[in-house]
Amino acid sequence: MTHTIEVAQIGRTVARALSLNEDLVESLALSHDLGHTPFGHLGEEVLNDLLLEQGGFNHNRQSLRIVEHLEDRYPEFPGLNLTWEVREGIAKHSGPIDVASAPEFEEYQPELQAPLEAQMIDQVDEIAYNHHDVDDGLESGLVDIEELAAGVPLFGEPLARARRDHPAASDRQIRNAALRGMVDRLVSDLISTTKFRIDRSRIGSVDDVRRSEPIVALSEEVGKGNAILKVFLRDNLYNHQRIERMKDESRRLLRALFGRYMDNERLLSPEARRRASQEGRIRAVADYIAGMTDRYATDEYRRLFDASIGS
Repeated sequence: MTHTIEVAQIGRTVARALSLNEDLVESLALSHDLGHTPFGHLGEEVLNDLLLEQGGFNHNRQSLRIVEHLEDRYPEFPGLNLTWEVREGIAKHSGPIDVASAPEFEEYQPELQAPLEAQMIDQVDEIAYNHHDVDDGLESGLVDIEELAAGVPLFGEPLARARRDHPAASDRQIRNAALRGMVDRLVSDLISTTKFRIDRSRIGSVDDVRRSEPIVALSEEVGKGNAILKVFLRDNLYNHQRIERMKDESRRLLRALFGRYMDNERLLSPEARRRASQEGRIRAVADYIAGMTDRYATDEYRRLFDASIGS
């Protein structure tokens, strides 16, 4: 939820600066991760492996499935009755869509580019989660601030500036100032570079956007700096031994839940059992697990297996 709010905040800032549709941007920001499983991308990988024979699992496909099908609030229609443009943005915001692996995307013009609002959400999403991961890594002690500053200029430069300008500030204040400076550099560059690319491409309409190359982007210089940040996070945080132990536990937990639900359908909620009778148990189990939070999945594992998780 914190990440989603941050994506919406940054998204509105960029949309306003570029005169984009702010309502569409906020709708996409709030819905872009609806299909995420417990434990984030790791859970997505687990469900994808378990559903390979059924076409796999992808969180963008699941987000669309939620708003078009799983939300059952009105007697007249399934889903939330969102506009075509919002649903298109959910389908396309991570880049080109492949109808061979996701035939339900066929209606969203896979041969055409997504509008600027959807293109922008993909970039803003990355800025937001990199910022959050850096903050979490520093707070947890898994990332050393001096190593980060030395290896990642996008963070090191605003950190040095904050230390120079605020010598009496606390370590937490300096860290937050550096994080804000990093995000400001990325967002400001995204806005200025995209404006330049719009002007250079002579974009004058949504149709022009749909028939062009991707428009929303960072500059080459800042893009390289962002790539350095991503490599640092991969090597020093995502692949950290403590993180890998947690990931290994989460994989085993999700596989165990999946197997138990497949063995005993009565463990599912009444709504999930109803869907199992209509669409098959494996699809219903995947939907049920995908809708869990990390905490609920862990608690459910304890209820079903009477085991100690996460100690």
